[in-house]
Amino acid sequence: MSELFEIKITEYKEFSKLPDPFLKQDGTRYENPDEWEEMRKNLYKPTIEFQYGKQPPCPEFLEVEPTYTPGKARGGNTYLIHSGTKEKPIRFRLKLFLPNTEEKCPVVIDGDGCFEYPYNREFLDKFLDNNIAFALFDRTEIAHDVQGEGRCKGAFYETYNDYNYGAFAAWAWGYSRVVDALEVIDKTDNSLITFTGHSRGGKTAMLAGALDERAAIVNPNETCAGACSCNRLFIKAIGEDGVERPSETAASLAKMFPFWMGEEFNEMAETPELLPFDSHFLKAMVAPRVLFVSEAGSDIWANPVGSWQTTKAAQEVYKFLGKEENLYWYFRNGTHYHAIEDVEKLVSVIKKVKYGEPLCDGFFKTPFKEPPLMYDWKNPLDK
Repeated sequence: MSELFEIKITEYKEFSKLPDPFLKQDGTRYENPDEWEEMRKNLYKPTIEFQYGKQPPCPEFLEVEPTYTPGKARGGNTYLIHSGTKEKPIRFRLKLFLPNTEEKCPVVIDGDGCFEYPYNREFLDKFLDNNIAFALFDRTEIAHDVQGEGRCKGAFYETYNDYNYGAFAAWAWGYSRVVDALEVIDKTDNSLITFTGHSRGGKTAMLAGALDERAAIVNPNETCAGACSCNRLFIKAIGEDGVERPSETAASLAKMFPFWMGEEFNEMAETPELLPFDSHFLKAMVAPRVLFVSEAGSDIWANPVGSWQTTKAAQEVYKFLGKEENLYWYFRNGTHYHAIEDVEKLVSVIKKVKYGEPLCDGFFKTPFKEPPLMYDWKNPLDK
């Protein structure tokens, strides 16, 4: 692995400190890990409903229709998933790539079938060569992703039209339906499911992983604002190409892609210091399960410093639950892409979880001089 390039931070603006996730509504704090389920529910409304809108319901039914079974490993079995309501069903395709083994293997679910990177054979083989299955679907078959088209477009909204959620909620619903389908198909080890995705797909994977506890590992890749970044921190920095760039803000996200987010988030995006949450709340909701946040140092728009700040804050919750070892993060050189190196790191995490193998090199290193942490609270057990 090449040496990590150090970006030069030229502007660093904190709008406020990060809010305390241990704080109850009455002003007291959660003190005992046995209160985690209550604490997690307390995080739900500001983190999920405020940010993404009220979430859609569970489906009335689910059916899995095989449409192509090549009869060989790596061929990509194709299924049509039918779900939603029986009156107005939602249909989308799933491609399931299986390693050449008789054993049921861990499986990675990726909703970025609308992007080009999953079709890179090297990308796919990094999973299959390590006996990890890969389940790919196109989230835009569920809800549209067309800038300027407006809110609530696509098949999903024809079925569920009485909720105020954005597209991320609809796409995250798709991840859960793929898990349902894998349980029906019964060809994978569904005790070790990973959710992944890149950029807007990474936001989706992060939300889906926070909601669906059947995901043993959650791997958002370079999500930018709206998931793993930090609403309360703005930076400008110079990356590997020598060009100064800004980080994405909540305001720019709400302006460019309002149909992705919840309406309350959009209304308050200009005042991030007043938001009732920040990204560490969302990351903490994955606990005590495995969270692996993967970033690129020169992806300044994704706010690498902000991602690190909120990951460090979420680590306080993992410590509180006695599961600090389940929080992973890394930075690579380069910019905004779901790279082969990202897959290699994810495979390393999966193999560590499944077999106890040591991690490969490159984890827990920052491509910048670490600033002071953006919070002054600690987990209640850290006296």
